[in-house]
Amino acid sequence: MTARLDSCFQRLASERRAALVTYIMAGDPDAETSAAILAALPAAGADIVELGVPFSDPMADGPAIQAAGRRALDARQTLRATLGMAGRFRASDPDTPLILMGYYNPIYVYGVETLLADAKAAGVDGLIVVDCPPEEDDEICLPARRAGLAFIRLVAPTTDEIRLPVILGNATGFIYFVSITGVTGSAAPNPKLVGEAVARLKAHTKLPVAVGFGVKNADGAAAIAQTADGVVVGSSLVEAIRLSLNGGAATPSTVGAVTGLVCTLARSVRAVSK
Repeated sequence: MTARLDSCFQRLASERRAALVTYIMAGDPDAETSAAILAALPAAGADIVELGVPFSDPMADGPAIQAAGRRALDARQTLRATLGMAGRFRASDPDTPLILMGYYNPIYVYGVETLLADAKAAGVDGLIVVDCPPEEDDEICLPARRAGLAFIRLVAPTTDEIRLPVILGNATGFIYFVSITGVTGSAAPNPKLVGEAVARLKAHTKLPVAVGFGVKNADGAAAIAQTADGVVVGSSLVEAIRLSLNGGAATPSTVGAVTGLVCTLARSVRAVSK
């Protein structure tokens, strides 16, 4: 499964540009609309898609993604339903890498080995499990690798030289650099500092480095694309969903609100040549 991710980054490296990595919350604002958004993301310009798994206590998420998760939970979105959504996406799109992102508790309840088997069958390429540190790699990281799924690690700006090799040791797919301290969408990153951090990471790993947690608009995405291998945008997309709703329900403009923003971001990222 990691072949799809590897191929994507290799192709974009040959094109001398960064990947646009888009995040949405599965089931937000409802299953049908969420599936329609997911299906439309690649044509809008997303190179890689992160599909969030809603969880009741999302400690790393800022207000926008917390609200998206609450909308999804209110719409009765589950991990099983999210895997079903992933499978339907893969049936119609054989090429775009798809990552599940979330927290360990729903996976633990579902069953790790069952989750890995079902994720692989659904065509998922990798996992980001925010609250599973490298000391617990036996829990899911190493089983995921054995199952053929990438296990993508988050690296914080505060990670020191002693801790960094521990985090990177079993990582696969790509490294997700958290560009700010704090939660998702809470501040804008400093492009100069991000560039220095990306260079530092590349001295420790051959994996691509994607940057997220603070990229909000086209200008910010372009600035990060100058040095990173991937630019991750999530909070702005789920906020576009929220702003399109009427009384909490999807409207005819909901899908287009997201894809329109993705088109703008994609043009900006693709205009930056490395």
